[in-house]
Amino acid sequence: MGHAEIPLSRPDITNLEEEMVLQTLRSGRLSIGPMVERFETALAARVGVRHAVAVNSGTSGLHLVMKALNIGPGDEVITTPFSFVASSNAILFVGATPVFVDICPKTLNMDPAQVERKIGPRTKAILAVETFGNPAYMDQYAQIAARHEIAMIEDCCEALGAFHKGRQAGTFGRAGVFGFYPNKQITTGEGGMIVTDDSRLAEMCRSMRNQGRPLGHSMSGGTAQGSWLKHERLGYNYRLSEINSALGVAQVHRLDEILAKRSKVAQAYIERLGGNKHLIMPTIDPASVMSWFVFVVRLATSYTGVERDRIIKGLRNHDVGAGDYFPCIHLQPFYREQFGFEPGMFPIAETVSQRTIALPFFNDLSMREIDLVAQTLEVMLSRENLTRS
Repeated sequence: MGHAEIPLSRPDITNLEEEMVLQTLRSGRLSIGPMVERFETALAARVGVRHAVAVNSGTSGLHLVMKALNIGPGDEVITTPFSFVASSNAILFVGATPVFVDICPKTLNMDPAQVERKIGPRTKAILAVETFGNPAYMDQYAQIAARHEIAMIEDCCEALGAFHKGRQAGTFGRAGVFGFYPNKQITTGEGGMIVTDDSRLAEMCRSMRNQGRPLGHSMSGGTAQGSWLKHERLGYNYRLSEINSALGVAQVHRLDEILAKRSKVAQAYIERLGGNKHLIMPTIDPASVMSWFVFVVRLATSYTGVERDRIIKGLRNHDVGAGDYFPCIHLQPFYREQFGFEPGMFPIAETVSQRTIALPFFNDLSMREIDLVAQTLEVMLSRENLTRS
């Protein structure tokens, strides 16, 4: 879709981001410097947590949180099959087993009642994903985790700026993890951020992201005789560069503007397509404030996955970006091979997954472009309906 007239996503980069990156390049400090700390401080203040730990991806952040919570072989982590594959992969990285729970058809997040029923003697944590930026049920997952004395990890990679019952995404679990890929609300190119009020967990993650160097070790380095070449635990090179962090500082500064733009685009889509009987619009809990990561419509249940795929292909053929967000994780080839998952095991997630269409969505999508996307989608639906009659 790189040559689409209307791409599926596009980052919002202004003069401020360019100036911050140039300032960093000219500083001569491209890694392990002050810009990382500026980014961490800014995001922690925005989310309202004590600690923020910058890493090179949301996936890396989830991995470190799993390690910091001592989740490992023999443990089970309850999570959703309707997500980007990285959420479950992070569970596998530490040798634990994902236990999937079917979703609510309205919110597309895990059904809380099923979460409670799936908790067993080996359950070590709940990994809750705010699907497409929807924070519904986060408080309920946290209550379930507290009742059973297990950890809740919040995969809020898609939800920066979301609120549920007055609480911000990233503040419901022992830790939350944001992602900053170019299609996210804010971008650092590649990057992520762990947020938590748990000082020990934050320090462990800081150590592990930096090759397992001692707790409290300064990111500014040291000498071969000092602590720079001392490694107290298994660690990883999950650091975020100064250049990426410079982008992040600028984007956090613009976050209110960015969220407002995305909300305006989403509302325009809802107004334009909301009356179409063949489509199901996103459903937002009145107690939630959605942070729009993508704009995903669903075809009515009378449509098949094959028909959905033809509609997506038709949109792309007419220079409109489109995607199938998300294929179910349990039906990915690797997961079927490793765990023996079969179609029909999580029927709501599968029904939803076969009918989703992600439409072009980015900050500066114009009303004219939204109307063109809607018209093209309506033509593809009409064409599909003609073939059925």
